[in-house]
Amino acid sequence: MSEHPRPAPTRVTIVGAGISGLTTAYFLHRRLGEELQITMVEGTDRLGGKIATRTVAGHPLDTGPDALMVRAPVAAHLIEDLGLADLVVTPNGGGARIWSRNRLRSLPAGTMFGVPGGLLPLLRSRLLSPLGLARAAGDLVLPRRRPASADPSVGELVRARMGAQVFNRMVDPLLGGIHAGRADTLSAQSTAPGIAALAGTHRSLYLGMRRRPAPAPGGGGTGPSLVTLSTGLEGLINALSATLTDTTIRRGSSVATVTPQLPPELMPTGEPPVNAYRVDLDDGSVIGADVVVLATPAFESAGIVAAAAPQLAALLGAIEYANVATICLAYPRAAFPVGLTGTGFLVPPEEGRLIVGCTWSSLKWPHLADGDVVLVRCMVGRHDDDRWLSVDEATLVLRVRAELGEAMGLASEPLEQFVQRWPQGMPQYLVGHQARLDDMAAALTELPDLYLTGSSYRGVGLASCIADAERTADAIVSSRVAAQDSARARVLNSSSD
Repeated sequence: MSEHPRPAPTRVTIVGAGISGLTTAYFLHRRLGEELQITMVEGTDRLGGKIATRTVAGHPLDTGPDALMVRAPVAAHLIEDLGLADLVVTPNGGGARIWSRNRLRSLPAGTMFGVPGGLLPLLRSRLLSPLGLARAAGDLVLPRRRPASADPSVGELVRARMGAQVFNRMVDPLLGGIHAGRADTLSAQSTAPGIAALAGTHRSLYLGMRRRPAPAPGGGGTGPSLVTLSTGLEGLINALSATLTDTTIRRGSSVATVTPQLPPELMPTGEPPVNAYRVDLDDGSVIGADVVVLATPAFESAGIVAAAAPQLAALLGAIEYANVATICLAYPRAAFPVGLTGTGFLVPPEEGRLIVGCTWSSLKWPHLADGDVVLVRCMVGRHDDDRWLSVDEATLVLRVRAELGEAMGLASEPLEQFVQRWPQGMPQYLVGHQARLDDMAAALTELPDLYLTGSSYRGVGLASCIADAERTADAIVSSRVAAQDSARARVLNSSSD
């Protein structure tokens, strides 16, 4: 009996070599191995996307994301599998402050996305005025209020229960620090599902917070939520890329268009069509692919699929972005104010400041502690605040330094400074975001074996990107296995005939 010839490897083209593209390739290799032929196309000359580590004052300082949420099991397992466990660094305690009314004020313990978990810690923080405290306490007695829409903003939920001061001085700066957005326009369902769940299941947000179940011992609820690597997070990128020895990576090449070789209605059913997609690069070269993964920002993906899927492109193009920048500064230790504790501070938009948030990196991360130098990272830019875009680098640094002087008395000349600009750096999950994702999923049914992944869709944090990449890899594997099973069934049926 002759053996059937071994099927040709599935050709996968991944567009974008940030954390999402790299982890998609990693998970695919682990699941299918030599059954794959992966080509990764990256428009820049480096891997990692917004994960970037720079040496500042002799220390590895991340100029993009500086932490990874390891309570997400997939992120913790990835670190372990890549052999990076010995490099993990956990942050010092103390939490963040709020710069409100010309003072740094402690954030009350037990908050969730800025929603306070108790009145006594809120009182002690002095973040609110007596009137604001009274209004926040009103949450305990106010009747249940139904949101006006199925996808309310965070602001709609919090203001109605706890008033403007809790929202303006706590919730808005915390979500602004995560999303570089305004909580009045951000979807609660997509950006703060914990708040949305409390509002949907409890009359009072306070009571809902108090009735939350305690984390289960050993079930991921203990230990640090966030970690980094002593190498900086580029160490994660380097470790990932080192595993992709069988992946062809084309740097400095951009994808212009992705189009089906045949119209979707003419594609064969039941098996992966040969040359399912044509991937055209800006240098004139063409890649044939059975599967395409777009791990690029939504606005880039929109341009790539515009010719083949104008409806999908319109949905992708409707996702808005905020322009942000990170200003990294190194100060002499002697110039840094004595007695400051915690990890940094956040700034409510109502304060009108340029700084959105500031991390005292040398206080936050033990591996950056130095008896001579203190490293500080400041973020500027929100969804509705592009003032920094029109400012040159020297002026931007001077303005940030002036605000640091006001906030914490840090008036010395920095030893080193570095500005990392991230234009269109932060996707905004505005009200209606989930409905847009649902419409995208429907549009993608017309493009079998084309996938979208990345921070534009189901979470802006690194752990969310890793989890989405794993889901994407699993979906690809399921699709290929189903196609192969169908092909085998047809062979058996034809043999029996």
